[in-house]
Amino acid sequence: MYRQVFQSTCLFLLIFVVCCTPPEDPIKCSSKNTKCTITNSYGAFPDRSICQAAEVVYPSNEQGLISIVAEATRNRRKMKVATRFSHSIPKLVCPDGQDGLLISTNYLNHTLKIDIEAMTMTMESGVTLRQLINEAAKAGLALPYTPYWWGLTIGGLLSTGAHGSTLWSNGSAVHDYLLELRIVSPGSAADGYAKVRRLKDGDKDFNAAKVSLGVLGVISQVTLKLQPLFKRSITYLTKNDSDLGDIVASFGNQHEFADITWYPSQRKAVYRIDDRVSTNTPGNGLYDFIPFRPTASLVLGFVRTLEEVQESLTDVAGKCINAQTVILTLKTTAYGLTNNGIAFTGYPVIGYHNHLQASGTCLDSLNDALITTCAWDPRVKGELFHQTAFSVSLSMAKNFIQDVQKLIEFEPKAMCGVELYNGILMRYVKASSAYLGKQEDAVDFDITYYRSKDPMTPRLYEDILEEVEQLALYKYEALPHWGKNRNIAFDGVIKKYKNGKNFLQIKKVYDPLGLFSNEWTDQVLGLKNSVSIDKEGCALEGLCICSQDIHCAPSRGYYCRPGKVFKDARLCTRVTS
Repeated sequence: MYRQVFQSTCLFLLIFVVCCTPPEDPIKCSSKNTKCTITNSYGAFPDRSICQAAEVVYPSNEQGLISIVAEATRNRRKMKVATRFSHSIPKLVCPDGQDGLLISTNYLNHTLKIDIEAMTMTMESGVTLRQLINEAAKAGLALPYTPYWWGLTIGGLLSTGAHGSTLWSNGSAVHDYLLELRIVSPGSAADGYAKVRRLKDGDKDFNAAKVSLGVLGVISQVTLKLQPLFKRSITYLTKNDSDLGDIVASFGNQHEFADITWYPSQRKAVYRIDDRVSTNTPGNGLYDFIPFRPTASLVLGFVRTLEEVQESLTDVAGKCINAQTVILTLKTTAYGLTNNGIAFTGYPVIGYHNHLQASGTCLDSLNDALITTCAWDPRVKGELFHQTAFSVSLSMAKNFIQDVQKLIEFEPKAMCGVELYNGILMRYVKASSAYLGKQEDAVDFDITYYRSKDPMTPRLYEDILEEVEQLALYKYEALPHWGKNRNIAFDGVIKKYKNGKNFLQIKKVYDPLGLFSNEWTDQVLGLKNSVSIDKEGCALEGLCICSQDIHCAPSRGYYCRPGKVFKDARLCTRVTS
């Protein structure tokens, strides 16, 4: 019965796209714009805290922003930049203590100039990716590579190094198409307590500002290099994953917009064959990715309750059956692709780039009293998940994939829970000149999985997921995505960046008092103690790292597998390369 109900639920999930309640503002204040709290769009930071701030301000132009930064600097007040949807999982937006200032970019959302001849676009930092795509397309232009979710602001996605998928051209990171930016930082009394820097490609500080985690100041304006609008052809091909490691590198080089969705427990991989085609090629395709569509809150509640029951009963078989149903349904409906904006009639799907590169229709609708929402909206009982995302060097991706496959041979059903969230998304990224960008060509592995409402409750096959994460971080020296991940991914991470010291030197010049930094960014950048939080149950939430006991030391080739007592007792296993 559960299976039949779940299948009906999946179908309902796919077709219910009429209307939706948009996400609420992540900032809430008890007295106008004072006595505020901020969280992320999921309602849960990695440590489950809700950050506090004394006040939030909403500048509508650069001059207003300069005045705000100057006043806060004069008073030595901590500041943090907040965006409309606050999609970063880590605590990037939290000012320290309770007296800090939040600077929202909600009203810094204007396109300032489009130069069609030069193929450039200048905009304020609060412009969303959706606005950028639409405005560029109206001028016959396109940003070639972007994240797949359009509910990001240009300032936020630059600051966290957000990317799409390609090994072509300059790579898939938006910051590698940045020509110029303006950033407002604390200044001296002689500067009027605020300093505006205009940085261009080639300037000595430009590579620090391209990916800055928000610790250099507030980005006010950016200019991006665009291309003439073009068409793409997309086909999804499902294959056995037995040769995934062998072809992962070559596949990324063969197709411009290639990515792979991997279902390890089902031993399948879905290859996205995605390339440019002539604008004369017939087709008016649209990509409205199904997990980003509005979903009925009643359906979300049922699906979440079912997963909680399966977790509590250790119903692995049930999770695997449901995962198969989800994947089959997504495949049957082409993941949200349509050939004409209405129906899917077959591959390839051909259409203009701006209709295929990103989606997120759960954001753009009228209030309907929470009858439908984005699937992760914390106001309803819906999805609550961890998201682990890291990039493994392209030259080592084969070995990493094969190590994961060895774990699946040991526990064949271990990844069914991940497959409920549509498996492991593998995107391609290129080495970047940004000091905190990717250090080499790599494959980014994006893994989403169940998170319990109770921080002390282990999830099914947690040991396998922890081992995959630690294999990547310790054995393969993977780099974490700055806007995702649990704390463990960032422990000591600054040492992995060859220009990390250069970034810190520039940070000291731009913000010598650390007014745009917080405890979390200081820890991640190696300026304070470890980002690890040592408390009972900490490993369950990825808040602490393995014990330094010799039997669990990563340097000896051992990777921690947490048991039921996480603070003092560890179970370890050997994983051979």
